[in-house]
Order: sequence, then C-alpha cells, then structure tokens
Amino acid sequence: MADEQNQVFQQIKHLLETDNKPALHKLLSDQRSSDIAEIVELVDNEERRTIFDVIDKQMSAEVLEKVDEATRAELFDLLDDKELRNIFSELDPDDAADILSELPEKDRARLLESISPTELAEIKELMSYSEDSAGGIMDPVVISVSENATVAEAVSKIRSAEIDEDFYSVFVVNETGRFLGDVRIRFLLTRPESTKIRDLIDPDTIFIHVDTDQEEVRNIFSKNDLIVVPVLDKNERLVGRITADRVIEVAEEEAAEDLYTMAGTDPDELDTFSAFHAARVRMTWLLPCLIGTAVTATVMIFFKTHHLMVFVAAAAFAPMIQAISGNAGLQTSAIVVSGLATGHLAALKFGQVFTREIRIALLVALCCGLLGGIACTILIWSKAPENNASPAPIQLVFAFGIAMFSAIMVSTTLGLFLPFLFRRIGIDPAISSGPLVTTANDSISVTIYMSLTLLMAT
Repeated sequence: MADEQNQVFQQIKHLLETDNKPALHKLLSDQRSSDIAEIVELVDNEERRTIFDVIDKQMSAEVLEKVDEATRAELFDLLDDKELRNIFSELDPDDAADILSELPEKDRARLLESISPTELAEIKELMSYSEDSAGGIMDPVVISVSENATVAEAVSKIRSAEIDEDFYSVFVVNETGRFLGDVRIRFLLTRPESTKIRDLIDPDTIFIHVDTDQEEVRNIFSKNDLIVVPVLDKNERLVGRITADRVIEVAEEEAAEDLYTMAGTDPDELDTFSAFHAARVRMTWLLPCLIGTAVTATVMIFFKTHHLMVFVAAAAFAPMIQAISGNAGLQTSAIVVSGLATGHLAALKFGQVFTREIRIALLVALCCGLLGGIACTILIWSKAPENNASPAPIQLVFAFGIAMFSAIMVSTTLGLFLPFLFRRIGIDPAISSGPLVTTANDSISVTIYMSLTLLMAT
C-alpha cells in the first residue's frame, strides 16, 4: 500500500512540475481526500496552489479539514476570501467552527460576514463553547421527534431530513425540547406505523452535557461501546450529538497533547512551520528547567566549597542517585497520569492508588538501595582514602544506600501526589511527568544524598 501511495505521489509531482492540469485533475479526482491532504502537506505553496485550482470545492473543504494546523495556516494565506467562503459553505458547522477558531480575529470576522445567517448562528453557538468540551466537538445537526409522534411520522421525518451521516437511533424530545431518550431504528422498522414513539423510548440512554470535558467524553464512549451520544444543555434540551469517529479524533488529540507535555513542549509549536516560533514555545518549558538545574549546581558547589573531601568522594555517585530516583518517580507518574486520562476507576481512588504505589516504591527503593550500596562498595572499597579528612568507604556506602532509598521514596511520592493535585486545580496531570518535575526530583535527590554523606562522614 505504501508503495502504491508513493507511486501516486511521484505521478502527482511530475504533473505539477510539467503543469499538466487536466491530467492532474483526473488523477486527483480518483484519490481520497485524506491522501490528497498528505500530499498537500509535502509540497510547496506554489504546488498547493495548483492542486486547489484543479479540485472542486467539496474536495477542497475536505482537504482543508484534514491537513495539519501548520499547513492549514499557510493555506489561509494562499487562498483568497472567495475561495475560503466557497470552502466553508461545504463544511459541516462543527468542522467550520473548529477551523475558524484557528484564524486571527480579523480574518475570522471577515469570513463570518459571508456565511448564511442560519449557518452563522450554528457556528457562533459552537464557537461559544470551550474547544475541549463536548459542546466544542459536537455536531449540532440531529434528527429528533416528538414523544407524541407515531412511527409513521418519525419515518417520514427521517426521509425528509438532510443529513449525510449514518445514524442508528432517533432522539426523542418533549414539547419544550427536553431530551427524553432515544428510539432504535430497528423499532421504527418492526413496529406498527400507528405506534406512539413514547412507547418505544429507551429511558436509559446515555447522554452528556455541553460542558463535559472531551477527555471524559472519550472515556464514556470507551466504557459503554457507544456509536453516538446526544449532547444536552444545562436545561436538559437536546442541542447536538457526538459520533464515534469524532471521538477517535479527540483521542488522538489528547494522546498527542499528553505526549508533548511529557516531553516538555506544547502542541502550539505545530501552528506554524516557523523554527523561531517552535524554539520560543520550547524555551518556555526549558527555562524553568535551566533554573532547576542551577539549583542542583548550587547544592554541589556548596558542598565543594565547605567540604571538599566529602564532595570529591561522593560526587561520582550523584548521577546514579539522580537517574534512578528520577526514573522511579517518572514510572509512578506515568501510571497515574494514564489512569486519570483513561478514567480507570482505580486511578480515581487516591487511597487505593496510594496504598499500591507506596508498597511498590518501598520494594523498589529497598532493592535499588541495596544493589546501589553493593555497587558503591565494589567501586570504592579498594581505593579507601587514607586521609582522615575524607569519609571512610563504609560511611559513604551507607550514605549512598540510604540516600538512594530516600530519594526514590521522595520522587515516587511526588509522582503519585502531583498528578492528583494538578487534576484537582485544573492543570493537565501530564505536566507531572514532564521535565519540570524531573528537574525538581534531581535537585531534591542530590540534596538528600550530599546531606546524608556529610552527616555520616563528620
């Protein structure tokens, strides 16, 4: 499959280079929009211009929706207002709202003026919700029927509805628009036409509210094997729906955001191809890390200045303490962050997680402390200092083993507590696995180690 796609790409490149637009139009018309989007991401702006010249506006809309944000930002500059208006006229309201939110305020306002009043109202409503909420990712186009309707009336409404996606149930509302439940399509096909819809309602239909976080929406779909879920406002009125394909996109976005956060960067760096923009985003994370490592260096300099012989004997083993304790804390935070992200019940019960992780930490800390102490003994025993001003090997070994144990317990505790704390105060728990906390663990572990070495050597 990859070879076939590469062959198509080479053909398209050749047609672009020879400016053979008729052949290019014919070739692109046989491709999926997702494949064309990948090609658009790989070519330069001049070639992108040619591609959009030969594809129709429906395909243009699908391609604009599927390209990455950095490419889309360049396409906004490449396409004129008329082309963008035609493209937005082909987009579903939820997709249009997502793309418009990426535009600068001035350009967004100009495009909104050209959209029909009906679509404009729907788009503005969607843009009023947080982009990470159910309201921000829902599709406002739904099929609903009154509880007083008959099966025949419901079927007639479905036939006359303008909807281009598959659906498996019809939502039921009362006279005020309040959601009551849904009716499966199979009931509409197997029950007498005179049957009242109210008699077919499933009262246990799972629903979500517009302010539900998209991560929780993903977990609800996963736990209940849903295909579609209705979205209600604060007055329990039906305002939209979310389908499984949209949730898959959300899952990918959430996974990418967590990965960027844990790596010490931000998805904002993908808004543009600018290296300066990406460097600025990364420096906002790296600068605090630089300050944190300066703290570690200050601790080391203090011991070197006031206790030179202790420093010389102990400094060689400090990186071992930092690496092991930092990784132990990272393992704990990764487990907790993953559990919180997926909504795993065990990760939501702090007491249960605490009991489990502390027992694991004790075992890991004991093993690492003993093994580290043995390694320390082997490395320094044969070169025990004869000068009484320096620490004896046995003292250094005990200091190392105890420091290893203590540093692992401290870093594991941070890895356990911080995700829950960040989640409670509204900060992404994935930050607790990032370089900021790792740097803090390094500083704390070195301080513990050097302090214990000093106490046991004097």
